[in-house]
Amino acid sequence: MSVRIAGIGIGRFGRRTESGVELATDAGLRAMEDVGRKPIDLLVVGNMLGEVLEERASPVPRLASRLGLETAAGLRVEAASATGAAAFHAGAAAVASGRSDRAMVVAYEKMTGAPSPIVARALSRALAPEEVAVGGTMPALSAIIAQRYVSHYHVPLSAFDRVSVHMRARAALNAAAQFTKPVTEEEVARSRIIASPLRLLHCAAISDGAVALVLERGDDGAVVRGMGQGLDAFRVVDRPSLTRFVATRIAARRAYEMAHVTPKELDVAEIHDAFAPFALIDVEDLGLADEGTAAEWFDEGKGTRNGPTSINPSGGVLGRGHPVGASGLVEIAEVASQIRREAGSHQLDRPVRLGLAQSIGGLASHNFVTILGQGSAPA
Repeated sequence: MSVRIAGIGIGRFGRRTESGVELATDAGLRAMEDVGRKPIDLLVVGNMLGEVLEERASPVPRLASRLGLETAAGLRVEAASATGAAAFHAGAAAVASGRSDRAMVVAYEKMTGAPSPIVARALSRALAPEEVAVGGTMPALSAIIAQRYVSHYHVPLSAFDRVSVHMRARAALNAAAQFTKPVTEEEVARSRIIASPLRLLHCAAISDGAVALVLERGDDGAVVRGMGQGLDAFRVVDRPSLTRFVATRIAARRAYEMAHVTPKELDVAEIHDAFAPFALIDVEDLGLADEGTAAEWFDEGKGTRNGPTSINPSGGVLGRGHPVGASGLVEIAEVASQIRREAGSHQLDRPVRLGLAQSIGGLASHNFVTILGQGSAPA
């Protein structure tokens, strides 16, 4: 049974004055208008940090009341920074199984209302307590991964600078992105050190934002072709390799097998680039480039707007912004928008027939891959 994305609602990412629920309500209403306010019988809400940063729980009834969905069933999903992708997989599975006729998936996060140290401490809840106890944070552990990647593959640090330049150039075309001004390699290289070798412009900024999708059965438009999830050791120190994300590789293999496609067939990919080196690792884990060659892959223009697989035309997490609960869902929404030719100023010139969205949960401990295409998967 095929599942299609029938409605899309994306709000602007960045520093917003509204509450998280208000942002989610706006996105939900946009998605409902997109389908002509057809009946919805399931509401799936993704949110990671609402209790911590906003001191607000129970987002499902709050949103149901605002969206007029009190008669629908509802559930909340949380999977760290992959929350939005996990919520989408839950909604798609409900529709595909026949349990739901039409589901709305909403994901949101409100982060800028809290001081940065509080946000950093909240994000560290998705890490292994033993590593947090000795100073582990998202940037610190990601810096260790970056160091290992550089030393193992002899990649120059300037490769990270060029990734940030790529993402910010893409975001400059996206009216909903947090950052709409391009940056140069020199500006990235001069930005302050966060955790060596990671600099400020190598790291995604905290952000506010929300996105909503309406799912229903159907074989037209942007259709779910494949879904996969993978897990890895929760403690980074327990992983045999720090130059790859095993959870992405498992999720990608499962999604490719379900969709009956190969990486070479992808027209577009929205990848999770919370830190610039992650983009290089993601491209390799998804099978778009061989191990240790992603820097050259980017330099050769293979991920540009006109490349064989355009990477993050929306600007990605680095450029679009990273409201953690929403990022995994907006990646899927962006791929769907490209397929439906509704991406506006950052719409690719060529037809997009097949696209992939990849989302990282925590420090790559539980990752998701979603493949969308025009029409259902072959039998």
